Amino acid sequence: MADTTLATTDVRLGLEHDAQGRIAGPARDAQRTFRLILATVWLTDAVLQIQPFMFTRGSNGFSGMLHGMASGNPGFVARTVTWNASIVSHQPVVTNALFALIQFVIAFGIVYPRTVRPALALSIVWALGVWWFGEGAGGVFLGAATPFGGGPGGVLYYAVLAVLLWPHQGPDEPFVAARAVGVRAARLIWVGVWGLLAVLTVVGSGRRPTALHDLVTRVESGQPGWLAHIDKVSAPFLLHHGTATAILLAAVCALAGASIYMAPWFMRLMIVVVCVAFAAIWIAVENLGGILAGGATDPNSGPLVLLLALLYWPSRSNVTSSRRVDALAVEVAEV
Repeated sequence: MADTTLATTDVRLGLEHDAQGRIAGPARDAQRTFRLILATVWLTDAVLQIQPFMFTRGSNGFSGMLHGMASGNPGFVARTVTWNASIVSHQPVVTNALFALIQFVIAFGIVYPRTVRPALALSIVWALGVWWFGEGAGGVFLGAATPFGGGPGGVLYYAVLAVLLWPHQGPDEPFVAARAVGVRAARLIWVGVWGLLAVLTVVGSGRRPTALHDLVTRVESGQPGWLAHIDKVSAPFLLHHGTATAILLAAVCALAGASIYMAPWFMRLMIVVVCVAFAAIWIAVENLGGILAGGATDPNSGPLVLLLALLYWPSRSNVTSSRRVDALAVEVAEV
């Protein structure tokens, strides 16, 4: 009975065991590692927010960028975006400095244990606000929220990641994302995200044969030579195979969503597949979010999709520890 209690305590404390069942030391806090990555992305956003053009008025400034998000959106979205853009246009220095400050606060707040919870809470609120007022609801109501272009809005991933990375003591079982919200909720989030991406890939602009080609040509201006070369290769391919590529990605996303209920090896395989796919999209279609060409406010959704996927990587050591505890419990019950 004592061995069972000790084993259970080891699992709760996140202690790893070797092949003989001996304690090998405290498990690495994967959740904190992922939070530091998220903080780095927020820091990148904050740095991009203080580019000189962001403090100027007019169509080439930040307010002009925001005004452009209202175009084509239904009235209830366009009015809120225009209202936000007009405030920025009247006080570009003050508002942009405030926006940058908030993102710096979130980034550094996530790093320190004492401030991580308020920082994650602020990031959820801020991300949802930016998605609506700054990104025009990510183009969802326009039918332009294809994942090839960052849909349904890269900033939404910040909110999802903040929920999944909320500090919680315990092992990363069966994957890091389950630690904060539980296995059932984490699985539902996974299915919801990949199901939505599958749908958005083939609806709206995603159905047009030239949609992906247009995405590439729209962001190729000002890119460094190596990215421009990739664009010259990918644009003709997508011009002729855009629809087939979209259908293929939709199928991959749907299969990834279902893999959460399948064998761990298949789950790992699908995580690798989606990471490769969205890394390729981030480079060849999103052009790294445009950060190398200037004028970008964030790296777009590519890195965030990869981070979200890796949060669900099955944890072998914790599953082994759990099975050991279950086996001990059965033995005690039989005695």
